[in-house]
Amino acid sequence: MEITVHRGSKEVGGNCIEVRSGETRIVLDIGMPLFDEDRQALDTFTLRRKSTEDLKSQGILPNVPGLFDNDTPSPDAILLSHAHLDHTGLLNHAQDVIPIYASSGTSKMMLAGSLFAGQVELPRERFREIKPEAPVTIGNFTVTGYAVDHSIFGCLAFLIEAEGKRLLYSGDLRSHGRKPGMGKRLIEALNDKPIDAMLMEGTHFGFPDGNLATEYELENEITELVGDCESLALASFSPQHVDRLVAFIRAAKKSGRTFVADVYTAFIMHLLQHEIPLPQPEPNGLVRVYVPQTLKQSSHRKGRAKQIERFREAEITLAEIREAPEKYLMVFRASMLDDFDRQFPDRTACLYSRWHGYLEQPEWRSTQQILANANGCLHDVHTSGHMLSADIVSFVNELDPKTIIPVHTFEPGHFKDYFHNVTQLQDGEPHQVE
Repeated sequence: MEITVHRGSKEVGGNCIEVRSGETRIVLDIGMPLFDEDRQALDTFTLRRKSTEDLKSQGILPNVPGLFDNDTPSPDAILLSHAHLDHTGLLNHAQDVIPIYASSGTSKMMLAGSLFAGQVELPRERFREIKPEAPVTIGNFTVTGYAVDHSIFGCLAFLIEAEGKRLLYSGDLRSHGRKPGMGKRLIEALNDKPIDAMLMEGTHFGFPDGNLATEYELENEITELVGDCESLALASFSPQHVDRLVAFIRAAKKSGRTFVADVYTAFIMHLLQHEIPLPQPEPNGLVRVYVPQTLKQSSHRKGRAKQIERFREAEITLAEIREAPEKYLMVFRASMLDDFDRQFPDRTACLYSRWHGYLEQPEWRSTQQILANANGCLHDVHTSGHMLSADIVSFVNELDPKTIIPVHTFEPGHFKDYFHNVTQLQDGEPHQVE
């Protein structure tokens, strides 16, 4: 079994890894890079709109034979660990004959993201579902997905077996979310036989851990801030981060407020209603739905009108919210500033639950100024979706792989501070699993 990390050996994001056994080739993730060589954030909004040829000329597309061109035979499959852009963002540039394996949850997150967030779509005719702990055969490989906890619904780690060897790809995961039992189950399931090689994410070997709070501790902080707010409370977060969605809904309920979802958030709640006990929008219920002006103006795109109509009976207007702002906890994104005529109700509080780097963007600088003008404030309430550095050490030691191959990290060399059996690869360098 041969591994080639085409991207991700020395950067966070943009994962693209090829695994070969005989004539069978599979690709693990097909992500858009997030940072340039100086670790400065790339303009992924612009990159998503570029042609395949433009991305080739800029060196954005990894050099995987047959993945983005038909000059050589295509890989036999693409496996998606989860729906984040840095793991799926180049999918629409891949050859359209390649089957795509992923969880049902990843399929749903990609559907919602393609409808409402300009994210890549998962073609239905190419989708092959991987159910957790149910092995599938792809040529020479046996692939088993294991559910892991990350900041988006439906994530999998992959155990890949061929030629008597076992390779584990962690994908992105953590131990401080709402489902720490997933990591324990993964360790339990794989400890029966040795793991020959492990492709392990190391985001926080290079990025500071930041807030060490668990999702449950963060929920308590959010609930307290919402309870202390005397006016409108705004919640800025990704609705695909279902742990965080649950925290805000629970905070609204505990505080006696109505949770106001936008259509994107409400659609995710609809998609997951049979998998997670999420309340659904109702005219007089815990959850109402606000339709942003930008969505009304683009409702004809990709079936958005159907989703707006789905929640029509539970719709709430901004005028209704302004009449009694203290009754609501409202999903907010900076693109909604014009809906408010760039003027929030007095003493509005915004609970910001995203990567702190986005606060430097012009629209978020404007948001903070408009909050200040309204005697309001912004609270940074966030915890990482990635495994904290101490948890990486514990997790890897529990699994005890023969070889550790760092991925999804700016500091692969940092692994050698904790483990003796690290093989540090360069992008494009093949490695034979021993």
